[in-house]
Amino acid sequence: MDISSKTSNDISFEDFRTQIMQDYETAVLSRTCSLLGRKEVLTGKAKFGIFGDGKELPQLAMARSFRDGDFRSGYYRDQTFMMALGLLTPKQFFHGLYATTEIEKEPMSAGRQMGGHFLTYSLNEDGSWKDLTKQKNSSADISCTAGQMPRLLGLAQASKVYRNLKEVDSSKFSKNGNEVAWGTIGNASTSEGMFLETINAGGVLQVPMVISIWDDAYGISVPAKYHTTKEDISEILSGFRRDDEQLGYELLKVKGWDYTALMHAYDNASDIAREEHVPVIIHVTELTQPQGHSTSGSHERYKSEDRLHWEKENDCNQRFKEWILEAGIATEEILNSIEKEINKKVRSAKKEAWSEYLEPHKAKKKILVGLLGKVSEKSSNKRFITKIKNDLIAIDEPIKKDLLVAARKTLRYLLGNDSPEKQELMRWADQFIAETQPRYSSNLYSEESNRATAIIPVEPSYDPNAPNVDGRIIIRDNFDKLFAKYPEMLVFGEDTGAIGDVNQGLEGLQKKYGKHRVADTGIRETTIIGQGIGMALRGLRPIAEIQYLDYIFYAMATLTDDLACLRYRTVGKQKAPLIIRTRGHRLEGIWHSGSPMGSLIHILRGIYILSPRNMTQAAGFYNTLMKSDEPALVIESLNGYRLKEPKPNNLGEYYTPIGVVETLKVGSDITLVSYGSTLRIVMQVAKELLEVGIDAEVIDAQTLLPFDINGDTVKSLKKTNRLLVIDEDVPGGCSAYLTNEILEKQGGYQYLDSAPQTLTAKAHRPAYGTDGDYFSKPNAEDIFEKVYAIIHEANPSDYPKLR
Repeated sequence: MDISSKTSNDISFEDFRTQIMQDYETAVLSRTCSLLGRKEVLTGKAKFGIFGDGKELPQLAMARSFRDGDFRSGYYRDQTFMMALGLLTPKQFFHGLYATTEIEKEPMSAGRQMGGHFLTYSLNEDGSWKDLTKQKNSSADISCTAGQMPRLLGLAQASKVYRNLKEVDSSKFSKNGNEVAWGTIGNASTSEGMFLETINAGGVLQVPMVISIWDDAYGISVPAKYHTTKEDISEILSGFRRDDEQLGYELLKVKGWDYTALMHAYDNASDIAREEHVPVIIHVTELTQPQGHSTSGSHERYKSEDRLHWEKENDCNQRFKEWILEAGIATEEILNSIEKEINKKVRSAKKEAWSEYLEPHKAKKKILVGLLGKVSEKSSNKRFITKIKNDLIAIDEPIKKDLLVAARKTLRYLLGNDSPEKQELMRWADQFIAETQPRYSSNLYSEESNRATAIIPVEPSYDPNAPNVDGRIIIRDNFDKLFAKYPEMLVFGEDTGAIGDVNQGLEGLQKKYGKHRVADTGIRETTIIGQGIGMALRGLRPIAEIQYLDYIFYAMATLTDDLACLRYRTVGKQKAPLIIRTRGHRLEGIWHSGSPMGSLIHILRGIYILSPRNMTQAAGFYNTLMKSDEPALVIESLNGYRLKEPKPNNLGEYYTPIGVVETLKVGSDITLVSYGSTLRIVMQVAKELLEVGIDAEVIDAQTLLPFDINGDTVKSLKKTNRLLVIDEDVPGGCSAYLTNEILEKQGGYQYLDSAPQTLTAKAHRPAYGTDGDYFSKPNAEDIFEKVYAIIHEANPSDYPKLR
């Protein structure tokens, strides 16, 4: 379908008429899918439905101004836009509702996300980048309201970077920075902090983004007066409007049922953003939501009769049809004929999609019923197995769960039965799980050959008289090497640019590489991460700085909802190799010495979490990550920048392995596992323990996600038979995670002669001052006494009670 960005000002009437009729067909197609989609949910075929009805016309206008290379960062109402661009067919729409797990049929997420969540493919089958300038792009949607906004900022900033950094190879990503990032959001979600933070940052950065606000006067069941001061987001945002003296936004307001006004507004917005790199906000008002928010409720419950009548009269599709008839563009007979044909087309697509969804299940059901019949004949529990078989036969439209439940429950009735028929059923169940589970669980991390855990490690090397320097010098000089090696690399954050970060780990690099590559930002953690995600989605290699680890919680929603699950929810079709750089662990005070590792580990699966003990290790992690293409959080030790380390002579060229522990001291009596700053105390205590005859083995976990993929810790336990995990997280935090990994996942429990133990910080935040640190987190005496007590319990005669 031709959706070139032309308006009535620059095409003939006949071409304009053809465009209008195409748009009418798309609007009717999308609406028909919405109406039938709701019915599919209410009949139980689909689990949940949220649709784009009532928003069709503005999305058609947006589609006509959307060009190759552009990116969308939207939300779950944009189905008409996707259909207009030819990126979503009715059959694919219904496969999304049914959660079909074949990505060829359900290309948006292979059933991992509910319908209404859209994306395009940025990667080839081998994980390499497609040419994004030759296709229309959509970043992968998330459900969380306003969650798409931080990423939008980075998608737009990438155009600015590509326009200004000529040395970067932008051939697959940009044509002179002419691409626009298009964001969409509902009026109620503009109350979210993510939206307002993005608006402010976009105005400061002056990046080419166009934000559409679909305003239907409600947020779920809540009217606008409870969401927005003065009930008008345009008025609230008016202070961001640009003028002759100050930079800001171009603000446009247009009615959602006014076809020609919408076309002009979007054409104008596209030109302003694309050519001038000025952000634009389009407030689309007087929209409706004919089926309410979603299938979870009916809008008749919360809208007045007057409002319902108004929505019926001002439905954008209805107003569009009336305008077409009044303008003499088509007759009612022609439009009715189009509607009937589309209705038939959509119903046929629905039927085909449901049939395709069921077909593999029915085939497997037939095989399974036969197996159940055979095992029942060989079992004393025939009556019970026959009931399971008959119940399965009675399910006309089986899903995967029905099949596996029947097989697994049957196996309970075959305990002690070793017949060939049972073996065949077991093989069927095992194969079914092996084939099916990856459809729901693959691609949490990269599965390509250049994944971070597959990078071949290279040790740092040293000159004979290697100087001992502050750790910050090592990290700084290593970054210098990386900037020279990777022109697409850039770093940004609070105090990152002019002063070279709060610990001078980037000292002098802004002056050397420029403000586009080493940049200061405002105090706004969420959109710092959003900048990184968006730019990484467009081929750049950003490092986003969060000044202190404690502040990462301001960006946690964006990290977990967007970055951590991006590769998973796109089934490996998109990637954002963002590195988050921060500093944490022992220092001073409640918000400057945090080690909330357990919370991060549990909520950020999909992101590597690395906690190097010193700056040499940290530099090696950055080198490894830049050679790969996966997201990671690197937590530098806050009290390590001034500690002396020998300076490697191969900065930028050595690679610290990810997922591999390091044994720092060999011992025979007990295995001590720790990481980060606490490890230095553990090493000190290990020397003191030798004075009382205890020889401890010390292991640096160093990468927490993933942890010890080679199982080296359990090898240590085979020798020492005792385990103590020490960290400065709260009780039950990272130490509990590590213990679970070692004992359960690695099977280390079977080698223990003493109970495994942990030593953690107190349950509260760390108190201020040196004494506050001593009484809040594990100290040398705590560690010594804990180890001694474990050895005392095992051998009280040689190690009498200490206290």
